[in-house]
Amino acid sequence: MNSNSIMDSNSSAPSPIPIFSTFTSPFEGSPRKSDSTSSTRKPLSLWPGMYHSPVTNALWETRSRIFERLLDPPLDAPPQSELLTKTPSGSRMTILYNFSTDYILREQYRDPWNEVRIGKLLEDLDALAGTISVKHCSDDDSTTRPLYLVTASVDRMVLKKPISVDVDLHISGAVTWVGRSSIEIQLDITQPATGEAAVTDSVALTATFIFVARDYKTGKAAPVNRLSPETEREKLLHEAAEARNTLRKSKIINEKKGIENGDMNRFQVLLAEGRIFCDMPALADRDSILLRDTRLENSLICQPQQRNIHGRIFGGFLMHRAFELAFSTAYAFAGMMPSFLEVDHVDFLRPVDVGDFLRFKSCVLYTENENSDQPLIHLEVVAHVTRPEMRSSEVSNRFYFTFTVRPEAKASNNGHRIRKVVPATEEEARRIIERMDADSLQSFS
Repeated sequence: MNSNSIMDSNSSAPSPIPIFSTFTSPFEGSPRKSDSTSSTRKPLSLWPGMYHSPVTNALWETRSRIFERLLDPPLDAPPQSELLTKTPSGSRMTILYNFSTDYILREQYRDPWNEVRIGKLLEDLDALAGTISVKHCSDDDSTTRPLYLVTASVDRMVLKKPISVDVDLHISGAVTWVGRSSIEIQLDITQPATGEAAVTDSVALTATFIFVARDYKTGKAAPVNRLSPETEREKLLHEAAEARNTLRKSKIINEKKGIENGDMNRFQVLLAEGRIFCDMPALADRDSILLRDTRLENSLICQPQQRNIHGRIFGGFLMHRAFELAFSTAYAFAGMMPSFLEVDHVDFLRPVDVGDFLRFKSCVLYTENENSDQPLIHLEVVAHVTRPEMRSSEVSNRFYFTFTVRPEAKASNNGHRIRKVVPATEEEARRIIERMDADSLQSFS
């Protein structure tokens, strides 16, 4: 090869492909790269994470005027001195997914069955509920320090019909009840059936979130603005929420009592079945399985991209990961493709920080086969923050889900029966009974 050909090959070497961020600053009017030395520019470490869905990002941008105070609050400023009285309509918000025309958005939410990915919706629901709680608690006074609002629990989330990814979707919500420092928010997902007009929107999913307010400086519980329902529907929702709050309190009291005053016979029957598996496995019921044999687990290191506006791991991300593991557990257990029905309850027991080693452990707690066309699979997912250097592991979240099997999967496996789950230990039996009782209470609420 002569020198000219060598020069030609070098000159035709491909240029590197430049890569640019697809994200814009989450702060309105944030300085550009050329203004990076500006004293008004927020450090990147204080931005919300870059992992989140376009809806979550849009919701957080809606709060952009509050972001500055939340991320850099005047801690020496006095707390809100006078509580305001607000209406549910004052906090009401609605978001629209233009699935019918926005093909990119549609692809971001599509699952293998041309339905919306429930895990991504869980993130968006948490972000919307958080935005609504901020809206209700805001006193519009920049001289007072803001409240720190965190997700305490998800009381219940029920899927009423499949959610298509080809049809526009609305999520709307408002504050329905407040306590001294807690706020209940109800969210509804509506979507018209295929071929129907928008006026026939029907509710596809309902969700109830509980947020609690903390003082940004002391971390203690802080009072929130009062709520005054106006319309008949708002009053009915407020009464229902009040009843749920009473039920939550009674459930806490009952949990403290344990099963000492409960039905000991149920406890002994469950344990007796489990002991046959442990002591005489050859004689055990082939239609049953030990709880420990339904377990799955995964783990991750929490990354900065997954943080919320407070710098901690976004609760919606945790719910998303728990849902994916629960789905996989139900799939492996049933031997058929599962179909999501409910988030029965979620507890946020302690915050999860960037860099935490997080372990998710799942299992099937119990099943119901009374309706052979729609067997129910009740699952638990527990998240643990693990610190190997300190030899410690703490529970950060508990998630409870209910699945069934997809009708087409059931039809192709007609005769396949969902197995009964039995405990091998007293602790497992107690968890099963507690969850059965909690689910029974929810069905009457």
